[in-house]
Amino acid sequence: MTKDELRAAADQLVRLHERFAPLFGRQEAQQQSLVYLNGLLLASGRKNAEAIALEFGTPKSDGNSQLQGLGLQRVLTYSPWDYQDVQREIQKVFALELMPSAATWPIGTVGVFDSSGFPKKGDESVGVARQYCGRLGKTDNCQVGVFLAGVTPAGSVLLDHQLYLPKDWAKDQQRRQKTYVPQDVRFRTELQIAAELLRRTTELGVVRFDWVTADDTYGRNGHFLDALEKVQRRYLLDVPATTTVWRVDPATQVPPPRGRGRPPSRPRRDRVCSVKELAERVPASAWQALQVREGACRPLVFAFAAVRVWAVRHRKPGPPIWVLIRRSLDGDGEVKYGVSNATEDTPVATLALVSGCRFRVDELFQDGKTHLGMAQYESRAWSSWHHHMSLVGLAQLFVTLTKVQLKKKRPS
Repeated sequence: MTKDELRAAADQLVRLHERFAPLFGRQEAQQQSLVYLNGLLLASGRKNAEAIALEFGTPKSDGNSQLQGLGLQRVLTYSPWDYQDVQREIQKVFALELMPSAATWPIGTVGVFDSSGFPKKGDESVGVARQYCGRLGKTDNCQVGVFLAGVTPAGSVLLDHQLYLPKDWAKDQQRRQKTYVPQDVRFRTELQIAAELLRRTTELGVVRFDWVTADDTYGRNGHFLDALEKVQRRYLLDVPATTTVWRVDPATQVPPPRGRGRPPSRPRRDRVCSVKELAERVPASAWQALQVREGACRPLVFAFAAVRVWAVRHRKPGPPIWVLIRRSLDGDGEVKYGVSNATEDTPVATLALVSGCRFRVDELFQDGKTHLGMAQYESRAWSSWHHHMSLVGLAQLFVTLTKVQLKKKRPS
Protein backbone atom coordinates (compact mmCIF):
# COMPACT_ATOMS: atom_id res chain seq x y z
CA MET A 1 0.00 0.00 0.00
CA THR A 2 1.11 3.59 -0.55
CA LYS A 3 2.41 6.11 1.98
CA ASP A 4 -0.53 8.38 1.13
CA GLU A 5 -2.90 5.60 2.21
CA LEU A 6 -0.93 5.15 5.43
CA ARG A 7 -0.97 8.89 6.13
CA ALA A 8 -4.72 8.94 5.58
CA ALA A 9 -5.03 6.25 8.26
CA ALA A 10 -3.01 8.24 10.84
CA ASP A 11 -5.95 8.41 13.26
CA GLN A 12 -6.25 4.63 13.14
CA LEU A 13 -2.56 4.31 14.04
CA VAL A 14 -3.09 6.52 17.08
CA ARG A 15 -6.05 4.38 18.18
CA LEU A 16 -4.11 1.15 17.68
CA HIS A 17 -1.16 2.59 19.60
CA GLU A 18 -3.45 3.58 22.48
CA ARG A 19 -4.19 -0.11 22.98
CA PHE A 20 -0.47 -0.88 23.24
CA ALA A 21 0.75 2.29 24.97
CA PRO A 22 0.49 1.04 28.59
CA LEU A 23 2.85 -1.82 27.71
CA PHE A 24 5.69 0.65 27.08
CA GLY A 25 5.67 1.94 30.66
CA ARG A 26 6.39 5.60 31.37
CA GLN A 27 4.77 8.42 29.43
CA GLU A 28 8.01 9.33 27.65
CA ALA A 29 8.48 5.75 26.41
CA GLN A 30 4.87 5.67 25.22
CA GLN A 31 5.38 8.87 23.22
CA GLN A 32 8.70 7.72 21.77
CA SER A 33 7.21 4.38 20.69
CA LEU A 34 4.60 6.26 18.62
CA VAL A 35 7.33 8.40 17.07
CA TYR A 36 9.26 5.25 16.19
CA LEU A 37 6.17 3.63 14.66
CA ASN A 38 5.54 6.68 12.50
CA GLY A 39 9.14 6.57 11.35
CA LEU A 40 9.01 2.87 10.47
CA LEU A 41 5.86 3.47 8.44
CA LEU A 42 6.53 6.83 6.79
CA ALA A 43 10.21 7.87 6.97
CA SER A 44 11.51 8.81 3.54
CA GLY A 45 15.08 7.53 3.93
CA ARG A 46 16.82 5.15 6.31
CA LYS A 47 14.73 4.15 9.29
CA ASN A 48 17.19 4.12 12.16
CA ALA A 49 16.60 5.99 15.41
CA GLU A 50 18.54 9.12 14.46
CA ALA A 51 16.84 9.52 11.07
CA ILE A 52 13.38 8.88 12.57
CA ALA A 53 13.97 11.42 15.33
CA LEU A 54 15.06 14.04 12.80
CA GLU A 55 11.93 13.59 10.67
CA PHE A 56 9.25 12.75 13.25
CA GLY A 57 10.53 13.79 16.66
CA THR A 58 9.06 16.70 18.60
CA PRO A 59 11.17 19.81 17.92
CA LYS A 60 13.35 20.88 20.83
CA SER A 61 13.81 24.50 21.77
CA ASP A 62 17.51 24.22 20.96
CA GLY A 63 16.82 22.32 17.72
CA ASN A 64 19.06 19.46 18.83
CA SER A 65 17.85 16.42 16.89
CA GLN A 66 20.70 14.35 18.28
CA LEU A 67 19.07 14.39 21.71
CA GLN A 68 15.85 13.12 20.17
CA GLY A 69 17.74 10.28 18.53
CA LEU A 70 19.27 9.37 21.88
CA GLY A 71 15.77 9.34 23.36
CA LEU A 72 14.65 6.76 20.82
CA GLN A 73 17.77 4.70 21.45
CA ARG A 74 17.02 4.73 25.17
CA VAL A 75 13.53 3.38 24.50
CA LEU A 76 15.03 0.59 22.39
CA THR A 77 17.93 -0.34 24.66
CA TYR A 78 17.36 0.73 28.26
CA SER A 79 13.60 1.08 28.68
CA PRO A 80 12.36 -1.91 30.74
CA TRP A 81 9.24 -2.73 28.71
CA ASP A 82 8.90 -6.41 27.83
CA TYR A 83 8.77 -7.14 24.12
CA GLN A 84 6.83 -10.34 24.81
CA ASP A 85 4.01 -8.26 26.32
CA VAL A 86 3.75 -6.43 22.99
CA GLN A 87 3.81 -9.72 21.07
CA ARG A 88 1.03 -11.13 23.25
CA GLU A 89 -1.12 -8.09 22.51
CA ILE A 90 -0.36 -8.41 18.80
CA GLN A 91 -1.57 -12.01 19.03
CA LYS A 92 -4.82 -10.83 20.65
CA VAL A 93 -5.48 -8.33 17.86
CA PHE A 94 -4.58 -10.95 15.25
CA ALA A 95 -7.05 -13.41 16.79
CA LEU A 96 -9.79 -10.79 17.07
CA GLU A 97 -9.45 -9.16 13.66
CA LEU A 98 -7.80 -11.61 11.27
CA MET A 99 -8.33 -15.25 12.25
CA PRO A 100 -10.87 -16.89 9.91
CA SER A 101 -13.79 -19.17 10.62
CA ALA A 102 -13.79 -22.70 9.22
CA ALA A 103 -16.46 -21.61 6.73
CA THR A 104 -14.32 -18.85 5.21
CA TRP A 105 -11.06 -20.76 4.65
CA PRO A 106 -10.73 -24.56 4.81
CA ILE A 107 -7.22 -24.61 6.29
CA GLY A 108 -7.90 -22.16 9.13
CA THR A 109 -4.93 -20.36 10.70
CA VAL A 110 -1.41 -21.36 9.68
CA GLY A 111 1.70 -20.78 11.76
CA VAL A 112 4.88 -20.36 9.73
CA PHE A 113 8.39 -20.65 11.16
CA ASP A 114 11.21 -18.88 9.40
CA SER A 115 14.72 -17.69 10.13
CA SER A 116 15.99 -14.43 8.71
CA GLY A 117 19.52 -13.02 8.49
CA PHE A 118 20.56 -9.41 9.02
CA PRO A 119 24.01 -8.52 7.61
CA LYS A 120 26.20 -6.62 10.08
CA LYS A 121 29.72 -5.24 10.12
CA GLY A 122 32.08 -5.76 13.02
CA ASP A 123 31.62 -8.09 15.99
CA GLU A 124 29.98 -5.86 18.60
CA SER A 125 26.28 -6.40 17.83
CA VAL A 126 24.69 -9.14 19.94
CA GLY A 127 24.75 -12.56 18.26
CA VAL A 128 26.68 -11.41 15.21
CA ALA A 129 28.90 -14.10 13.68
CA ARG A 130 29.87 -15.65 10.39
CA GLN A 131 26.80 -17.77 9.67
CA TYR A 132 24.43 -18.45 6.83
CA CYS A 133 22.47 -15.36 5.80
CA GLY A 134 19.47 -16.11 3.61
CA ARG A 135 19.26 -12.50 2.48
CA LEU A 136 22.74 -12.77 0.99
CA GLY A 137 22.46 -16.45 0.03
CA LYS A 138 25.82 -17.25 1.62
CA THR A 139 27.76 -17.42 4.88
CA ASP A 140 28.69 -13.94 6.04
CA ASN A 141 28.82 -11.67 9.07
CA CYS A 142 25.22 -11.37 10.29
CA GLN A 143 22.65 -11.78 13.03
CA VAL A 144 19.93 -14.42 12.68
CA GLY A 145 16.45 -14.16 14.10
CA VAL A 146 13.84 -16.92 14.39
CA PHE A 147 10.25 -15.80 13.72
CA LEU A 148 6.75 -17.23 14.05
CA ALA A 149 4.16 -15.68 11.75
CA GLY A 150 0.42 -16.18 11.60
CA VAL A 151 -1.14 -16.48 8.14
CA THR A 152 -4.83 -16.13 7.27
CA PRO A 153 -6.70 -15.04 4.12
CA ALA A 154 -6.96 -11.52 5.58
CA GLY A 155 -3.24 -11.09 6.09
CA SER A 156 -0.01 -12.14 7.78
CA VAL A 157 1.39 -10.96 11.12
CA LEU A 158 4.62 -11.57 13.05
CA LEU A 159 3.44 -13.20 16.26
CA ASP A 160 6.74 -13.88 18.06
CA HIS A 161 10.48 -13.81 17.53
CA GLN A 162 13.84 -14.40 19.19
CA LEU A 163 17.45 -13.76 18.28
CA TYR A 164 19.66 -16.80 17.70
CA LEU A 165 22.71 -16.65 19.98
CA PRO A 166 25.65 -18.69 18.61
CA LYS A 167 27.61 -20.96 20.97
CA ASP A 168 30.62 -18.62 21.13
CA TRP A 169 28.35 -15.78 22.19
CA ALA A 170 26.40 -17.87 24.66
CA LYS A 171 29.54 -18.74 26.66
CA ASP A 172 31.27 -15.32 26.39
CA GLN A 173 30.30 -13.57 29.63
CA GLN A 174 32.04 -10.32 28.74
CA ARG A 175 30.18 -9.88 25.47
CA ARG A 176 26.91 -11.01 27.08
CA GLN A 177 27.18 -8.34 29.76
CA LYS A 178 28.13 -5.66 27.25
CA THR A 179 25.05 -6.37 25.12
CA TYR A 180 22.63 -7.04 28.03
CA VAL A 181 21.92 -10.69 27.25
CA PRO A 182 19.64 -12.00 30.06
CA GLN A 183 21.24 -14.53 32.37
CA ASP A 184 18.62 -17.19 31.63
CA VAL A 185 19.35 -17.14 27.88
CA ARG A 186 21.41 -20.19 26.91
CA PHE A 187 22.53 -21.60 23.59
CA ARG A 188 19.70 -23.15 21.65
CA THR A 189 19.51 -24.15 18.03
CA GLU A 190 17.18 -22.30 15.68
CA LEU A 191 14.80 -25.28 15.77
CA GLN A 192 14.78 -25.32 19.56
CA ILE A 193 13.97 -21.61 19.53
CA ALA A 194 11.13 -22.26 17.05
CA ALA A 195 9.71 -24.93 19.35
CA GLU A 196 9.86 -22.43 22.24
CA LEU A 197 8.01 -19.78 20.18
CA LEU A 198 5.29 -22.33 19.44
CA ARG A 199 5.08 -23.33 23.10
CA ARG A 200 4.76 -19.71 24.25
CA THR A 201 2.04 -18.96 21.72
CA THR A 202 0.15 -22.16 22.46
CA GLU A 203 0.26 -21.65 26.23
CA LEU A 204 -1.14 -18.12 25.89
CA GLY A 205 -4.15 -19.74 24.27
CA VAL A 206 -5.15 -16.79 22.09
CA VAL A 207 -4.02 -18.02 18.67
CA ARG A 208 -4.85 -21.59 17.67
CA PHE A 209 -2.89 -22.95 14.73
CA ASP A 210 -4.68 -25.44 12.50
CA TRP A 211 -1.39 -26.08 10.68
CA VAL A 212 2.29 -25.20 11.00
CA THR A 213 4.71 -25.07 8.11
CA ALA A 214 8.35 -24.17 7.46
CA ASP A 215 11.23 -24.69 5.03
CA ASP A 216 13.46 -27.75 4.82
CA THR A 217 15.75 -26.53 7.62
CA TYR A 218 12.91 -27.64 9.88
CA GLY A 219 11.49 -30.49 7.79
CA ARG A 220 14.75 -32.43 7.60
CA ASN A 221 15.14 -32.53 11.39
CA GLY A 222 13.58 -35.65 12.86
CA HIS A 223 13.65 -34.32 16.42
CA PHE A 224 11.63 -31.27 15.37
CA LEU A 225 9.07 -33.52 13.68
CA ASP A 226 8.95 -35.69 16.81
CA ALA A 227 8.26 -32.60 18.92
CA LEU A 228 5.38 -31.48 16.69
CA GLU A 229 3.85 -34.95 16.71
CA LYS A 230 4.20 -35.21 20.49
CA VAL A 231 1.94 -32.17 20.95
CA GLN A 232 -0.35 -33.39 18.13
CA ARG A 233 0.42 -30.41 15.92
CA ARG A 234 -0.55 -30.87 12.28
CA TYR A 235 2.30 -29.86 9.97
CA LEU A 236 3.44 -29.57 6.38
CA LEU A 237 7.19 -29.01 6.18
CA ASP A 238 9.49 -28.78 3.19
CA VAL A 239 12.15 -31.48 2.84
CA PRO A 240 15.16 -31.97 0.53
CA ALA A 241 14.86 -34.17 -2.56
CA THR A 242 17.18 -36.72 -0.91
CA THR A 243 14.77 -37.41 1.98
CA THR A 244 14.02 -41.14 2.19
CA VAL A 245 10.65 -42.76 2.87
CA TRP A 246 9.11 -46.22 2.93
CA ARG A 247 6.81 -46.88 -0.02
CA VAL A 248 5.10 -49.73 1.88
CA ASP A 249 4.33 -50.33 5.53
CA PRO A 250 7.69 -51.37 7.02
CA ALA A 251 5.90 -53.66 9.46
CA THR A 252 5.04 -55.91 6.52
CA GLN A 253 8.60 -56.07 5.28
CA VAL A 254 10.26 -58.20 7.95
CA PRO A 255 11.75 -61.17 6.04
CA PRO A 256 10.73 -64.69 7.09
CA PRO A 257 13.05 -66.71 9.36
CA ARG A 258 15.75 -68.82 7.72
CA GLY A 259 16.56 -72.04 9.56
CA ARG A 260 17.97 -71.93 13.04
CA GLY A 261 19.12 -68.93 15.01
CA ARG A 262 17.46 -65.64 15.89
CA PRO A 263 14.59 -64.68 13.57
CA PRO A 264 15.21 -61.56 11.50
CA SER A 265 13.67 -58.43 12.98
CA ARG A 266 14.80 -55.69 10.59
CA PRO A 267 12.61 -54.81 7.60
CA ARG A 268 14.01 -55.15 4.11
CA ARG A 269 15.21 -51.81 2.83
CA ASP A 270 14.57 -52.43 -0.85
CA ARG A 271 11.21 -50.65 -0.47
CA VAL A 272 12.85 -47.41 0.65
CA CYS A 273 13.40 -44.58 -1.84
CA SER A 274 14.03 -40.84 -1.94
CA VAL A 275 11.13 -38.44 -2.38
CA LYS A 276 12.64 -37.51 -5.74
CA GLU A 277 12.48 -41.16 -6.85
CA LEU A 278 8.95 -41.35 -5.44
CA ALA A 279 7.91 -38.37 -7.60
CA GLU A 280 9.27 -40.09 -10.70
CA ARG A 281 6.91 -43.02 -10.05
CA VAL A 282 3.77 -40.85 -9.84
CA PRO A 283 1.50 -41.52 -12.85
CA ALA A 284 0.36 -38.60 -14.98
CA SER A 285 -3.24 -39.13 -13.87
CA ALA A 286 -2.32 -38.41 -10.23
CA TRP A 287 -1.22 -34.81 -10.84
CA GLN A 288 -3.61 -31.93 -10.20
CA ALA A 289 -3.22 -28.30 -11.26
CA LEU A 290 -4.16 -26.23 -8.20
CA GLN A 291 -4.06 -22.53 -7.41
CA VAL A 292 -2.31 -21.72 -4.14
CA ARG A 293 -2.85 -17.96 -4.12
CA GLU A 294 -3.22 -14.83 -6.20
CA GLY A 295 0.03 -13.60 -7.73
CA ALA A 296 1.11 -10.07 -8.62
CA CYS A 297 0.19 -10.56 -12.30
CA ARG A 298 -1.80 -13.79 -12.36
CA PRO A 299 -2.90 -16.62 -10.06
CA LEU A 300 -0.09 -18.90 -8.90
CA VAL A 301 -0.86 -22.43 -10.08
CA PHE A 302 1.30 -25.53 -9.62
CA ALA A 303 0.90 -29.22 -10.37
CA PHE A 304 0.51 -31.23 -7.17
CA ALA A 305 0.57 -34.91 -6.27
CA ALA A 306 0.35 -36.48 -2.83
CA VAL A 307 1.56 -40.00 -1.98
CA ARG A 308 0.86 -41.86 1.25
CA VAL A 309 4.09 -43.38 2.61
CA TRP A 310 5.88 -44.16 5.90
CA ALA A 311 8.60 -41.93 7.29
CA VAL A 312 12.23 -42.85 7.88
CA ARG A 313 12.98 -41.28 11.23
CA HIS A 314 16.38 -41.50 12.97
CA ARG A 315 17.32 -44.27 10.48
CA LYS A 316 14.34 -46.30 11.65
CA PRO A 317 10.80 -46.81 10.32
CA GLY A 318 8.57 -43.91 11.29
CA PRO A 319 4.84 -43.08 11.24
CA PRO A 320 2.62 -42.91 8.13
CA ILE A 321 2.85 -39.52 6.42
CA TRP A 322 1.99 -37.70 3.21
CA VAL A 323 4.65 -36.65 0.74
CA LEU A 324 3.39 -33.60 -1.14
CA ILE A 325 5.10 -33.02 -4.49
CA ARG A 326 4.80 -29.61 -6.13
CA ARG A 327 5.93 -29.07 -9.71
CA SER A 328 6.20 -25.71 -11.42
CA LEU A 329 4.16 -25.31 -14.59
CA ASP A 330 6.67 -22.81 -15.97
CA GLY A 331 9.47 -23.83 -18.27
CA ASP A 332 11.94 -24.80 -15.53
CA GLY A 333 9.65 -27.50 -14.09
CA GLU A 334 11.12 -27.00 -10.61
CA VAL A 335 9.99 -29.64 -8.11
CA LYS A 336 9.58 -29.13 -4.36
CA TYR A 337 8.78 -31.70 -1.69
CA GLY A 338 7.01 -31.61 1.66
CA VAL A 339 5.97 -34.06 4.37
CA SER A 340 2.82 -33.94 6.46
CA ASN A 341 1.31 -35.87 9.35
CA ALA A 342 -2.22 -34.99 8.17
CA THR A 343 -4.79 -37.75 8.27
CA GLU A 344 -5.19 -40.18 5.40
CA ASP A 345 -8.43 -38.56 4.22
CA THR A 346 -6.86 -35.08 3.79
CA PRO A 347 -7.44 -33.78 0.23
CA VAL A 348 -4.49 -32.82 -1.95
CA ALA A 349 -6.11 -29.40 -2.42
CA THR A 350 -5.90 -28.77 1.33
CA LEU A 351 -2.20 -29.64 1.45
CA ALA A 352 -1.62 -27.39 -1.57
CA LEU A 353 -3.27 -24.42 0.16
CA VAL A 354 -1.09 -24.90 3.24
CA SER A 355 2.05 -25.03 1.07
CA GLY A 356 1.11 -21.65 -0.39
CA CYS A 357 1.34 -19.97 3.01
CA ARG A 358 5.13 -20.05 2.86
CA PHE A 359 5.00 -17.45 0.08
CA ARG A 360 3.04 -15.12 2.33
CA VAL A 361 5.78 -15.04 4.94
CA ASP A 362 8.45 -14.43 2.30
CA GLU A 363 6.42 -11.37 1.31
CA LEU A 364 6.11 -10.35 4.96
CA PHE A 365 9.89 -10.27 5.35
CA GLN A 366 10.35 -8.56 1.99
CA ASP A 367 7.91 -5.81 2.93
CA GLY A 368 9.43 -5.50 6.40
CA LYS A 369 12.97 -5.10 5.11
CA THR A 370 12.06 -2.94 2.11
CA HIS A 371 9.43 -0.61 3.58
CA LEU A 372 9.43 -0.85 7.39
CA GLY A 373 13.10 -0.65 8.34
CA MET A 374 13.24 -4.20 9.65
CA ALA A 375 16.94 -4.53 8.80
CA GLN A 376 17.96 -0.87 9.29
CA TYR A 377 18.40 -0.83 13.05
CA GLU A 378 21.77 0.27 14.45
CA SER A 379 21.44 -0.98 18.00
CA ARG A 380 23.76 -3.60 19.44
CA ALA A 381 22.00 -4.91 22.56
CA TRP A 382 19.75 -7.92 23.09
CA SER A 383 16.99 -5.64 24.36
CA SER A 384 17.18 -3.22 21.44
CA TRP A 385 17.05 -6.00 18.81
CA HIS A 386 13.88 -7.49 20.35
CA HIS A 387 12.30 -4.09 21.00
CA HIS A 388 12.92 -3.06 17.40
CA MET A 389 11.44 -6.27 16.00
CA SER A 390 8.32 -5.93 18.14
CA LEU A 391 7.79 -2.37 16.93
CA VAL A 392 8.26 -3.58 13.34
CA GLY A 393 5.71 -6.32 14.08
CA LEU A 394 3.29 -3.68 15.39
CA ALA A 395 3.86 -1.56 12.27
CA GLN A 396 3.16 -4.60 10.08
CA LEU A 397 0.00 -5.33 12.06
CA PHE A 398 -1.19 -1.78 11.37
CA VAL A 399 -0.45 -2.14 7.64
CA THR A 400 -2.35 -5.43 7.50
CA LEU A 401 -5.37 -4.03 9.34
CA THR A 402 -5.37 -0.94 7.11
CA LYS A 403 -5.33 -3.10 3.98
CA VAL A 404 -8.31 -5.04 5.28
CA GLN A 405 -10.24 -1.82 5.91
CA LEU A 406 -9.41 -0.42 2.47
CA LYS A 407 -10.48 -3.65 0.83
CA LYS A 408 -13.84 -3.47 2.59
CA LYS A 409 -14.39 0.11 1.38
CA ARG A 410 -13.58 -0.63 -2.26
CA PRO A 411 -16.56 -1.51 -4.45
CA SER A 412 -16.64 -5.19 -5.37
